[in-house]
Amino acid sequence: MSAPATTVVGTATPAHAHPLWRRWLFTREAAIIALLVIVIVYALATVRNFGSPLTLTYLLRDTAPILLIALPMTLVIVTEEIDLSVASILGLSSVLTGVLTQAGAPFPLAALVAIVAGAVCGVVNGFLVTVVGLPSLAVTIGTLALFRGIAVGLLGTTAITEFPEEWTDLAKALIPGTPIPVIMIPFAILAIVFAVLLHFTPFGRALYAIGLSKEAAHFSGIDVAKTKFTLFVLSGAVSGFAGVYFTLLYSNARGDNATGMELQIIAAVLLGGVSIFGGRGALHGVIAGVLLIGTLGSALRLAGVSGEVINIITGVLLILSVVSAAVLAWARGRRIALIGRRRLRTARAAGSASKPLQ
Repeated sequence: MSAPATTVVGTATPAHAHPLWRRWLFTREAAIIALLVIVIVYALATVRNFGSPLTLTYLLRDTAPILLIALPMTLVIVTEEIDLSVASILGLSSVLTGVLTQAGAPFPLAALVAIVAGAVCGVVNGFLVTVVGLPSLAVTIGTLALFRGIAVGLLGTTAITEFPEEWTDLAKALIPGTPIPVIMIPFAILAIVFAVLLHFTPFGRALYAIGLSKEAAHFSGIDVAKTKFTLFVLSGAVSGFAGVYFTLLYSNARGDNATGMELQIIAAVLLGGVSIFGGRGALHGVIAGVLLIGTLGSALRLAGVSGEVINIITGVLLILSVVSAAVLAWARGRRIALIGRRRLRTARAAGSASKPLQ
């Protein structure tokens, strides 16, 4: 008599064990988007002037540098690295833009030099992290001070406020017929590029693999060092571009421009669902996180709340996002372990049932 057929235990991974709609809706990114919608609706109903087109214009203008830098920062943190020097690179590119413009250089050339200088700063970070082998936290704390020191050294305590009017007007311009600033066009293009890169290419899958385990990624054929180096260069270049925009928007080049902005960027990225431990995150959640912090701050300022209270609320949101991520990861691990034990018991029971009687 032939042996009975062996029962095959399902091998679907927990991440794909549910329908697609459930995997999209029951995520941290969806929760942040829902919270953003709730804050907007509540502010429209209770905060005076929040619904005016001018409020939206200033909100998008002010958050544009954070939105821009958050794009490469997401990729960096997904690989379990961090770049704390981005605001200092922004400040340095701002100073270079001002100094070169004041010296008589055409503004497009000054802007290009500032962006290239940002990329060079990224090269410095990438070299120290990937070639020398230093931890990115320590490296970028050091270069944060280094790049800021160079910026202040170039300009001192003075400020440059004279820039070509056609360029400052462009930085403040709106898309015709809308209250949306023109800067949202290059942001949208970059967001699409980074989203495709992260979510729909082998390069993006390599980033998640590195974040989960750089040793396993290395043995699977991924050039971990080259990949991380590329991310730091991208981070520096985008920070340089943000510095040019920041300078034109406020018509002000100073060595201390954007001091402390790196904390706002990292807070928004983590709030948007990116794990500080790497291997997890999505760009749509990050964009929602930036807009949530910006919208909340805008509504509270219009309601007369002080900046100190707004900072406290932002800090509480960040702590809650990190704690909730840790709790969800723990619960997910427990659930996966429980499913594994159940499948193991099922397989053993099926094996015992298939043994012939002695």
